[in-house]
Amino acid sequence: MRIVFMGTPEFAVAALEQLVSNRYEITAVYTQPDREAGRGRSQVSPPVKKAALAYGLLVMQPVKLRDTEVIAEIAGLRPDVIVVAAYAQKLPKAVLDIPVFGCVNIHPSLLPKHRGISPVPTAILSGDSFTGVSVMLMDEGWDTGPVLSRAQVPVSARDTTGSLMEKLSLIGAQLLLDVLPPLAEGKLVPQPQNEEGATYSGLIRKEDGEIDWRLPAVDIWRKVRAYQPWPGCYTSWRGRQLKIFEAVPLDEQATDEAGHVVALDRKDVAFGVSTGDGTLSVLKVQLEGKQAMPAAEFLRGQRDWAGMVLPSS
Repeated sequence: MRIVFMGTPEFAVAALEQLVSNRYEITAVYTQPDREAGRGRSQVSPPVKKAALAYGLLVMQPVKLRDTEVIAEIAGLRPDVIVVAAYAQKLPKAVLDIPVFGCVNIHPSLLPKHRGISPVPTAILSGDSFTGVSVMLMDEGWDTGPVLSRAQVPVSARDTTGSLMEKLSLIGAQLLLDVLPPLAEGKLVPQPQNEEGATYSGLIRKEDGEIDWRLPAVDIWRKVRAYQPWPGCYTSWRGRQLKIFEAVPLDEQATDEAGHVVALDRKDVAFGVSTGDGTLSVLKVQLEGKQAMPAAEFLRGQRDWAGMVLPSS
């Protein structure tokens, strides 16, 4: 089976590695162009590019798939199937029509729930008890094609977007291997999605990580987990950004105004912050210009911290 692989972030690497280790013929790997990053604005390659080059695979990085030359290039590779995993571009119909067995997408949600570009953080923000991976045949819509296979996983109270993506990446790679042989043999019956159950996940912006302490503690706790590792949750103190890496809501009502910092005499919990509904205990923080540290260590170095009122976005 001749495969063209399309993917960009770390989530897609496991699927590429599984295809290589199972000796599928990968004619080319398409990924997003290198980007500038860091203070030096140096060029950084996508994780998929790094993995593909390590395997000696042909890597292509077009700016747009819709360009006539790019479409002709893909057609010239004569793929039996195009495998897509978080490629970050919508495939035009001209590309969807190229492979013999269609374009297969690995999507980290239980479709039709959380279609779109941010399904994993949206699952955490929504308080979902379960999420999962769907392998689907792509059509011209956003994650609207018929589903070939699904796998469900629980969302734990400690899961972040980072930890969930790692789990779902491995599960999605295995689902892909299970799907490809019967797909080629015509033994799979794609299942149309139920449009009545469809929900969508939107674009997450950097500023979404700013904490509004007037929200309930449970909602802020979910944001802390959903926005880890990016964009991160943060507040400000004396003109400096304070990132909140770990937190947990307490089973008690807040008695102070939202944003008020209170010292807590509890094991492994140094301080909390009053919210619009309840108290959020903070476990790990990073003050701008400093290293991340446990909240207890931070509190020892900031003697006037308790009693401060943090601003709401």
